[in-house]
Amino acid sequence: MLGKFNIEPLTEQILELACKDPISPEDALYLLNVTGNDYHALLMTADFLRQELVGNNVTFIKNWNINFTNICTGNCGFCAFRTDANNSQAYFLKVPDIIQRAQKAAKSGATEICIQGGLHPDIDVYFYESILKEVKDKVEGVHIHAFSPMEIYHASHKSYLSIEETLKILKEAGLDSMPGTAAEILNDEVRNIICPEKLNTQEWREVIETAHQLKIPTTATMMYGHIENKGHWIEHLEILRSIQKRTGGFTEFVPLTFMHHKAPIYQQGMALPGTTGTQDLKLYAVARLMLHHYLKNIQVSWVKLGLKFSQACLMTGANDMGGTLGEENISKSAGASYGERIEADELIRIIRDLDRVPAERDTLYRHVNPI
Repeated sequence: MLGKFNIEPLTEQILELACKDPISPEDALYLLNVTGNDYHALLMTADFLRQELVGNNVTFIKNWNINFTNICTGNCGFCAFRTDANNSQAYFLKVPDIIQRAQKAAKSGATEICIQGGLHPDIDVYFYESILKEVKDKVEGVHIHAFSPMEIYHASHKSYLSIEETLKILKEAGLDSMPGTAAEILNDEVRNIICPEKLNTQEWREVIETAHQLKIPTTATMMYGHIENKGHWIEHLEILRSIQKRTGGFTEFVPLTFMHHKAPIYQQGMALPGTTGTQDLKLYAVARLMLHHYLKNIQVSWVKLGLKFSQACLMTGANDMGGTLGEENISKSAGASYGERIEADELIRIIRDLDRVPAERDTLYRHVNPI
């Protein structure tokens, strides 16, 4: 497979082994630093492994985001979405408003409703419970993908409940799955700088692993390109892999490149302006080789990367385009310039242009329908 490349013997050895088994953290860090022909061989190997594991389908989902409040007690250095309650731009949707938006989403063809919000000082698990019950009662047939680990942690403390008790209440009320956001970089030295008031690495793991134990699937994310280094990327991926080996509860991995334009840590001169395209492609490739058969679905975030560059990432290990995303506000607030909603026809066009097969899926990848 790699014979036509004039590459270093160590690179060739690692890549040949990667086609059979997941690579080690040490090999992953080595591959993140390759250049020239070794770099091209890395991308090619990741694409080959993607084809072996998931075939030529590129999946997407018709979904809709409802960000019910931007009022937040947190103070994350990368966030341009949050605001204080007394700000003129602050908003807080009541449950009937959320239901109205969910009904609009369902009428537009969305099969998944993603519900998230800021850490409002006055809401607890029972507010989340009321959202879930009302959506399930009034919007037939939608999958509710809601509440980040940070929201779960916040709600449990506001309600004087354990993480397990909180998740049991929400599952009973209709929570189908959770976004694995709030992960950022799973290293506490990094977190103490970019999100010091957010749950730490062990607390994030506790929420995620408890959800998986209760049969609540989650996604897995990583926000990269700010103050961390490549070693932190590998540390993060190894944590995700170790969780997945134990629980099998992750449905997909979603790398999220840092949107620097309006982020406080960038404006204060503390952070890089995101990654380069080469760094993005290497990350997608190495993630594919590390996660391997444990976590087969890797998603590109077209909102952050744009459609053209998303195509490139689909050739370096990724196999999912995410969702159509009605009303996506968080990336838009951070300065993403690629829109907040897209029609399925446009995703299909991008996928077919790669000579790959567009396929509509459900949230848990149980039903994948090639188009």
